[in-house]
Formats: sequence, C-alpha cells, structure tokens
Amino acid sequence: MTNNKTFDVIIIGGSYAGLSAAMALGRSLRKVLIIDSNLPCNRQTPHSHNFITQDGETPAAIAQKAKAQVLQYDTVQFHNDLALSGKKIPDGFEIATEKGDVFTAKKLIFATGIKDMMPDIKGFAECWGISVVHCPYCHGYENRGQKTGIMVNADRGFHIASLVSNLTDKVTMLTSGKADFYDLQISKFQHHGIDIIETAITEIEHENGHVKNVVFHNGEKMRFDAVYANIPFIQHSDIPVALGCELTEHGYIKLDPFQQTSVEGVYACGDNSNPMRSVASAVSAGNMTGAMVNKILTDESF
Repeated sequence: MTNNKTFDVIIIGGSYAGLSAAMALGRSLRKVLIIDSNLPCNRQTPHSHNFITQDGETPAAIAQKAKAQVLQYDTVQFHNDLALSGKKIPDGFEIATEKGDVFTAKKLIFATGIKDMMPDIKGFAECWGISVVHCPYCHGYENRGQKTGIMVNADRGFHIASLVSNLTDKVTMLTSGKADFYDLQISKFQHHGIDIIETAITEIEHENGHVKNVVFHNGEKMRFDAVYANIPFIQHSDIPVALGCELTEHGYIKLDPFQQTSVEGVYACGDNSNPMRSVASAVSAGNMTGAMVNKILTDESF
C-alpha cells in the first residue's frame, strides 16, 4: 500500500522503460510513483539478447534487478496495481487504479507497452516470443543456420528476409495469401533460394513453445525451427488516448523530440511509442524521458 498520494511524476508501467525513467528521476530527488500490473509483453520470452551486459539473461531477471536498484532511491515508490483512468486537474494529473487508490502528480510518463493481437492460428500464441519471434536482432543469432519461415508479406517481409538471409540460407516466405512483392524483390528471393508459399497457415505444431511444423490449410506440413511474424497490436493502456494523446498512423503514441506526447505534461517511452522493440531501446528511451521530465520540472521551479 502506498500512503503518499502526491508525487512529482507518476510513471505508469514498471518494466524496462518505466524503471529507467524512474532511475533518472530518482537520482534527481524527484518524488516518483511507479504503477505496474506485472504483465510485460515479453513474459513468455526465455532470454533477452542484444543488450550489452545483459545478453542472454532472462527478461524477468533483468527487470527484477532493475527494480531493486531503482527502489534504492528513497524518493521512488512502486505500487503493484492497474491504472484504470486518468484526468487533468489544475496542478497536474490524477490517476485512479483498480484497487481504488487515487494518486496525483505534476507530470505523467506512460511506459505501458503494447498488447500483441494473436492470429487465429492454433499454437501461435504458445510459441510467441520463444520460437515464433519478431526481430532478427533479438533472436536471429540463436536461430542461425536453422530452417526459418517468415510469416510476413510485402515490404516488411522482404526487409526481414534480407536480414535473416545473412543468418541462414534455409529461408521460406509464408504469406498465407497472395504474395505482395515487386518483381525485383521476387528476383532477389530467387537469387537467394527463398521460396514463397501462399497457402494459408492453420496451425503451428510445437513442443513447449518450440516450433516443429507449420500446418497449412490443405493439410500439408513443413518443418521449421523458427518463424518470424509481424502481428498487429493495440496500446496496452487506453489512458493516453483518453487524455487526448495522439497516435501515429501505425498506432504508436506520437511524441515530440523531447518524448512529450501531444498533451502538455504527458510523456511516453518504450514499446508504446517506438517500433524499435527491444529491451535496450526501452531502457534508452526511458533514460531520456526521465531526464527530459526532470528538466521541465527544473525549468518550472528554478
């Protein structure tokens, strides 16, 4: 239970971006409350990669270590709860939570992440983040040399294929419908021995989240060791939009160069506002956001 109800900054979301922002603010003696519901989008991912000093560590271990370090700063508090609503008040903002608490702050930071929308493919959700993955930089090295499917069409699929082809020569495009590639892209696929299969996928057979076979609508199967996918998402929290924050055409929270949303006093960082979806990127964005918010608070009081 958090007894104090008034803060300089409320950070909604206590994963990598939120904790990083909190550290920057805590080191400047700002009174900070982190509200987190403990549902990170990578909770199923076994290992985090491409993050210097933490390569190969579990996402949960990174978050736990970060939280312990952040809470060493006396002005930072952590509240396990779900933020349900927010509103503008004369001196800042008010946040109400699922447990019935109401907190106020001069500034808000949303580090709430995004929620992946799973396709209607049996076994997909169980494999997501384990062997059905989104990023060659996060997962590609571990799947080097493996038989790899790419469930992405059009330019995005071509881009991922070009990156993955440097890691394995066993690549197949799985478009689940008519392939949408330019002639030049198709010729490059042919040059690199990359086949295109347009048959719809109905199931991913797996063992504890590790892909074994992709099953097609016609009943045929094809063995794969890893599959890349690009799936739609929604904002994990609807509070930013309710406050008036604009989204980009791709569904991310729109930011200015200083991490501020379209609503003055409201900031965002991490996956909710940045397509570079990685732990390292989230930490970097959080650090920047904490510094920016501290500067604004300083400018207002100095």
